[in-house]
Amino acid sequence: MRIWSDSFTEGGLIPPHCAFAVSDPDSHVRLSSNRSPHLAWDDVPTGTKSLVLICHDPDVPSVGDDVNQEGKTVPASLPRVDFFHWSLVDIPVCLKALAEGMFSDMVTPHGKPGPLVPFTIKNGTEHQLRQGLNDYTGWFAGDPGMAGEYYGYDGPCPPWNDERVHTYVFTLYALDIPRLPLVGRFTGPELRLAIRGHILDEARTFGVYSLNPDVAATLFSPTST
Repeated sequence: MRIWSDSFTEGGLIPPHCAFAVSDPDSHVRLSSNRSPHLAWDDVPTGTKSLVLICHDPDVPSVGDDVNQEGKTVPASLPRVDFFHWSLVDIPVCLKALAEGMFSDMVTPHGKPGPLVPFTIKNGTEHQLRQGLNDYTGWFAGDPGMAGEYYGYDGPCPPWNDERVHTYVFTLYALDIPRLPLVGRFTGPELRLAIRGHILDEARTFGVYSLNPDVAATLFSPTST
């Protein structure tokens, strides 16, 4: 099984319009278009009953004391943890691609609704997809202007003072069950537990992103690798 995106090159820069935020010379960051990226896949194994998509960032600082603080940086050596940006489940096997912007277009303060996502396949068939809570739910919990339950896709917004480039991994799982045994709201870690023992195959692709001007300059450089 393989997965790819027309929105970015594997291992390359996540385009700013697919990010939650972009750099700003005056305020460090400002909100971006937050469009979910195009994704497509093929070679799904025989016997697959449904697909699951997870996007996570494994480079999030494990300690947030210095995050986005003037005069400080988050050292690259700091231990890191996972941050879930998107969980999409009960994807029918007949679906082969997700168009850019299909599941997110612009930032939604307080979060997009969920978990149910009505979806019409090209042949006119109605199919009920579900999306999990992403980790902006916890990140914005103390911000009255943004607090809420964030379902579905919300793109990159790494600390603007982080020395490390952040990696965004999109993983597609082929499952042997037609519907995931999760009820109501669910998180990325809960989803990972639920698919154990049901995975027939998996494929992944990834892009990178940074809001630290010094780090981002190396990503934009034509000589960077």
